[in-house]
Amino acid sequence: MTQAGGVQSWCLGVTLQLIIAAILHQGFATVAPPTTAHATASPHKDPGRPEKINYFINNTKGTCFMASMGIQLNVTFSSVSQNKTVHGVVNLKPNFTKSSGSCHATNATLQLTTDVEKSNLTFVFSLNTTSSKYHLSEVSLSAAWPDMKEPVSAVNSSLDYLRGTLGYSYMCREEQTLIVAPDLSINIFQVQVQPFNVTGDQFGAAEECQLDEDDMLIPIIVGAALAGLVLIVLLAYLIGRKRSHAGYQTI
Repeated sequence: MTQAGGVQSWCLGVTLQLIIAAILHQGFATVAPPTTAHATASPHKDPGRPEKINYFINNTKGTCFMASMGIQLNVTFSSVSQNKTVHGVVNLKPNFTKSSGSCHATNATLQLTTDVEKSNLTFVFSLNTTSSKYHLSEVSLSAAWPDMKEPVSAVNSSLDYLRGTLGYSYMCREEQTLIVAPDLSINIFQVQVQPFNVTGDQFGAAEECQLDEDDMLIPIIVGAALAGLVLIVLLAYLIGRKRSHAGYQTI
């Protein structure tokens, strides 16, 4: 009986620890940092999570490119005020960002210009007609922020990010970091993009990123583990109860 009780106590302890871990995980996963969409943040400080902006590129046939995401620029540059190399972070804001671009058979371009921070950011998507797959193949940035000793320019035309299938949109709720160059990386948040085969003004069926799929697996695994432990506790209880009854002798 003592051994069975010890097994029950151990199983209950492990079960409680997993329940607490699952609750904490869900709590941290659902709490998002506050946004600072309308404030003009200093490029030397963390401006917080960027606001999601919707972008539409049109041609003679209607909407040909759709994107929705929050964008945060991470740029390393030489600072006038600090007289040294610093790391600047700037969010693109809806009221200060102008979009333009073009759509072609095998490539599509989204160009974002900000008047406040004097930056020009360009995304180029390429389509492989053989595999019917597209991806973000090129990113370029030119920036002339007020505190820069000289403008910063960076470009990378051999990227392979945001991979999707023709006719579908690419979607990722999790934050992603696009490494462009040693002095430039871009954080994107809650992205959904469709650079080809847009029908009307609606995204096609979404293909979710691996990060989202992994995040969904965690509660499933934890739930399955909890269910298994509850079953073990129940079996241990039933076995212990059976042994305790077997220990009594009929007089």
